[in-house]
Amino acid sequence: MRPAAAIDPGTPTVHALLAAARRRCADNGAASDDCALLLALALDVPRAWLLAHAEHRPHDAAVARFESLLQRRLAGEPMAYLRGRQGFWSLELELTPDVLVPRPETELLVELTLACMAPAGRLADLGTGSGAIALALASARPHWQIVATDRSAAALAVAAGNAARLGLRIEFRHGDWLVPLAGERFDIIVSNPPYIAAHDACLEGDGVRREPRTALVAGDDGLADLAAIIAGSAPHLSPGGWLLLEHGAAQGDAVRALLTGAGFEAVATHADLAGRPRVTQGRLPCAN
Repeated sequence: MRPAAAIDPGTPTVHALLAAARRRCADNGAASDDCALLLALALDVPRAWLLAHAEHRPHDAAVARFESLLQRRLAGEPMAYLRGRQGFWSLELELTPDVLVPRPETELLVELTLACMAPAGRLADLGTGSGAIALALASARPHWQIVATDRSAAALAVAAGNAARLGLRIEFRHGDWLVPLAGERFDIIVSNPPYIAAHDACLEGDGVRREPRTALVAGDDGLADLAAIIAGSAPHLSPGGWLLLEHGAAQGDAVRALLTGAGFEAVATHADLAGRPRVTQGRLPCAN
């Protein structure tokens, strides 16, 4: 939708609005870079439109929307929450502040899982959040039965909404990690659990500080949830089944040790595109 012609000749132009916003964001480089995106969002136009219409004078209502979005961004709210959506894999996902913003590095977990998947089977995604991992896998392997769990009912509602909108078949279950899988076995279990230490300074970083803390923090060392998943997964895996976990860049050694100690074999850690150890996988031994 193109914005209507301005009715007040005193209203600032697009150029003036951007210049003023960038001055306000002088101490926040990330927010400054987002000013044009925020104005395009407020005007409901593509970003490129702003360049061709620098002298356009928006309506007061659009200026007010821009001001609200700018204040939220300066307060550290991620752009994905302001837009209400985020791209992941080949999908466009709807988001709310109830879920973690999907990161590009998590696509490595999807790639490695796809390499382990036969033409058909059963997979569980633990702590699904927005449903990003489960939905990406379902889009690539439609013949797999995929179950996604989360302790947050609000997060499951976001994930279920994404699945319905994308027309992808996933069974969502409410509960903590493996609890909703009682009595069942799967060929693959995947998870991107919380893995940040409780006192890590990164939790106060731009964007991150407005994401749900329960989706980020796992005890004093960041390993609590990873350890719980590894310790409890074997009874829910078929012989020869795989467990794949995303973790922090400094946690590869610890995760490999936990998997080996739990009886997993073929344990290996893989680096993301930035060269940081990001995903570790292990296979449950086949039955004799």
